[in-house]
Amino acid sequence: MICAISGEVPDEPVVSKKSGLLFERRLVERYIEDHGKCPVTKEELTMDDIVAVKTNKVVKPRQLQAASIPGLLGMFQNEWDAIMLSSFALEQQLHTARQELSHALYQHDAACRVIARLKKERDEARALLAQAERQIPASMAGAAPTAVVSNGKRAFEDEVGPDGKKIRPGINPVMIDELTECNTMLSAHRKKRQVPPTLASIDAIERYTQISSHPLHKTNKPGILSMDIHPSKDIIATGGIDTNAVLFDRSSGQILCTLTGHSKKITSLKFVPRDELFVTGSADKTVKIWQGSEEGNYNCIHTLKDHTAEVEAVTVHATQKYFVTASKDNTWCFYDIPSGSCLTQVGESSGQEGYTSASFHPDGLILGTGTTEAVVKIWDVKTQSNVAKFEGHVGPVTAMSFSENGYFLATAALDGVKLWDLRKLRNFRTISPYDSDSPTNSVEFDFSGSYLAVGGSDTRVYQVANVKLEWNLVKTLPDLSGTGKVTNVKFGTDAKYIAVGSMDRNLRIFGLPGEDDQMDDAKPSEE
Repeated sequence: MICAISGEVPDEPVVSKKSGLLFERRLVERYIEDHGKCPVTKEELTMDDIVAVKTNKVVKPRQLQAASIPGLLGMFQNEWDAIMLSSFALEQQLHTARQELSHALYQHDAACRVIARLKKERDEARALLAQAERQIPASMAGAAPTAVVSNGKRAFEDEVGPDGKKIRPGINPVMIDELTECNTMLSAHRKKRQVPPTLASIDAIERYTQISSHPLHKTNKPGILSMDIHPSKDIIATGGIDTNAVLFDRSSGQILCTLTGHSKKITSLKFVPRDELFVTGSADKTVKIWQGSEEGNYNCIHTLKDHTAEVEAVTVHATQKYFVTASKDNTWCFYDIPSGSCLTQVGESSGQEGYTSASFHPDGLILGTGTTEAVVKIWDVKTQSNVAKFEGHVGPVTAMSFSENGYFLATAALDGVKLWDLRKLRNFRTISPYDSDSPTNSVEFDFSGSYLAVGGSDTRVYQVANVKLEWNLVKTLPDLSGTGKVTNVKFGTDAKYIAVGSMDRNLRIFGLPGEDDQMDDAKPSEE
């Protein structure tokens, strides 16, 4: 007779009435006290269900192995081996349990992260919905009067001519006189202007390195497509593939506000400092004018829908009262900023050709546009007539920049950068910094006209010379985004820093280490 618990011959055998199993009395009593169940069948069991078995009391014979010292040693060895095997099995079970626990904790952490992200996206969607609900009644309430009144300018836009096109009011003689006066004043001032002594030296630019990097846009839709720097404040604006425009305070390293409202990527944006306005152009075919408030927020006051294709460029006139948009529908529009009305739309809609870039001349009477067909067109703003064409590029003209000296124009395309002399209307130099598979996406003169920045697979800064002398490469700044595509390059005040946007979500600032502190210390004395 063997105990069902210990596997040994019991000293006081008992039998369960329910299962018929044999147990050692002391073992089964303790188990019933602790659990109230049969240790084998797990049925409910009490001591009343236990029956003692009467047996003869006999002296147990000593085992053969225990009759000698070698036998005892053998027994001890067998017991030790059994303990070691049991310990190894327990360690394996513990390791498996730890792995399962680690996996469960990882799954729990991942689930918490997903839930947090979904909650954030839900809150953002609710905020956008609330903002849209606030804007829709305001726009509906303001649409009717502005279409009729607004100094008589909106009324023209609702009228359609015999050819089916909207009748535009045009640029009237008063505006032309204003543009001419501005041009005369700026031209006279330009001839007297000298390079400021605070301009960053060539030696300083050669030592430029990345001093900060700021993730401004969403991770699921990375890419900065447009950038502008406020001329009097240390604020940088970026427009991204994520449909948002972000205003960033460089001195504090903080995002001031994020402008939402476009439904597709933002291709171009510009500050209008005079009235704290901000203009954005998007691939959703619209242009938005934003009004800044004392709290630092911007609200959309006009949404312009005059184009029938992606808006590729926005450029503001020197008077800060007008701006031009260029679109892939092969037209450019001249807008009055205060009323948000389109004064004239130049060009015919074309399925083959369209505009990819645009920029005002610093004096304001000349407009440059770049096309998908690799042509640079120069326009007389007063007559809206095409007065010159520059050909020679390969691929769409992605960017252009007029120098503040008034007679250099730099344009960028797949084949690099071409420099044009506006006095003789000819190309006097071509810079091809990259291979044929790497387009040049950005080109920018600094405000003094002393340096030229080029962005493609990296960022390069050239020293501006004249028509005859070579334009020397001063510094090559590597693309630290890992995307191999620099999309925007802008000079800060006095070229003290260079802001770079790439196809990741980060805005990168290049300059001298410690230069930020020096500039911050210098600001009060300048004021």
